[in-house]
Amino acid sequence: MKICVIGTGYVGLVAGTCLAEMGNNVICVDKDTNKLAKLEQGIIPIYEPGLEELIKANVAEGRLSFTSDLDMAVKKSLVCFIAVGTPQGEDGSADLQYVYDVAESIGKAINGYKVIIDKSTVPVGTAEKVTEIIKAHTNEKFDVVSNPEFLKQGAAVDDFLKPDRVVIGSNSQHATEIMQELYAPFLRTGNPVIIMDVKSAEMTKYAANSFLAVKISYANEIANICEKVGADAEMVRIGMCADKRIGSQFLFPGLGYGGSCFPKDVKALLKTAKDNGCDYQLLKSADKVNKLQRQVFINKITKRFGENLSGKTFAVWGLAFKPKTNDMREAPAITIINALLEKGAKIQAYDPKAFDCAKMIFGDKITYAKSSYDALTDADALLLLTEWNEFRRPDFDRMKDLLKTPIIFDGRNQYNSTRLIQRGFEYTCIGKNTTDKEAVCG
Repeated sequence: MKICVIGTGYVGLVAGTCLAEMGNNVICVDKDTNKLAKLEQGIIPIYEPGLEELIKANVAEGRLSFTSDLDMAVKKSLVCFIAVGTPQGEDGSADLQYVYDVAESIGKAINGYKVIIDKSTVPVGTAEKVTEIIKAHTNEKFDVVSNPEFLKQGAAVDDFLKPDRVVIGSNSQHATEIMQELYAPFLRTGNPVIIMDVKSAEMTKYAANSFLAVKISYANEIANICEKVGADAEMVRIGMCADKRIGSQFLFPGLGYGGSCFPKDVKALLKTAKDNGCDYQLLKSADKVNKLQRQVFINKITKRFGENLSGKTFAVWGLAFKPKTNDMREAPAITIINALLEKGAKIQAYDPKAFDCAKMIFGDKITYAKSSYDALTDADALLLLTEWNEFRRPDFDRMKDLLKTPIIFDGRNQYNSTRLIQRGFEYTCIGKNTTDKEAVCG
């Protein structure tokens, strides 16, 4: 199938590459010619496991190409994905300027029947507006379909190649059949293609992400209560997750959610609810809890060291909002580090992939360590902010020698509190009182 993907950001690049991997001829379109030249050489702007190898292979095979010529790409394609950014506006709504600009360009370029697919995360009613814009510029037949993405950063390639479901919002039988044909190679294991109307598909993405955000905030609220009453949040989590009605995912307490999806999608759904006269109290609370969770962690540090942190140095392990990505959008590390800097602290940070992004955010306000152990040198404490695998089994004896004082603030509950305390560490985590030795139960 001949496909163009307009937008080579996170979603567009993964979608275009994986569609090419299944034998389709894919043209990826972007305005940034420098970015396109690098992509042709296999140099990608994001870190996503497995993506670089697939791009190089499909470019070499001639199935994947990159261009700034949107008109040409649309004319050569049957299926056109819109995968441009929808940044958050000042009022929390999704800014659809780029989506609408692309719709206008598509309308001017159409030379025959096309299926236009909204792959970007967009609020309910966007497909109708895209249809109006295109119709204003062409008499050719076309259909607009909603096909929301459900990609987890750090596992996006696998998520696209082996999706647990594909949601297709379509009001056209012809467009539906083309979409089913397009996705058939990805669903040979029997996972479902879910066909629904366009508005329901647009709503599904926001509803799914917002529900997961609520689960995370719920886990953090429970953890904070556990810490106060002397319970162990990890034991509580295990007990809860054994209930099949609840499940095990997105119930790990920590520093709250971040990234490009959950914070933005929650606010966008809240704006949609407000615009339609709905007072979404549950989601408001989840958003508030998420913001407060960073402060809970900061308070643990200031309780130990005081509000004035001048002369204190903190080692930070992890800057990205989650492991296996270099993305720092809405990362807890940003809030926590800025708060500590304002209190006079010095920061020595290490992250396996996020330094380029971190330098754009912090500049020379923090020190960028060459290794995780280098970050520990003469630091007053370690702050674990992202659960990269390489941080899970460190050399604790070496850590103790490098730190000025053997103190760990674990924002991801990665370590065994009993063993660390036995080794002589002072250890603080989320959801368990580790300062009271009687409360430490491993």
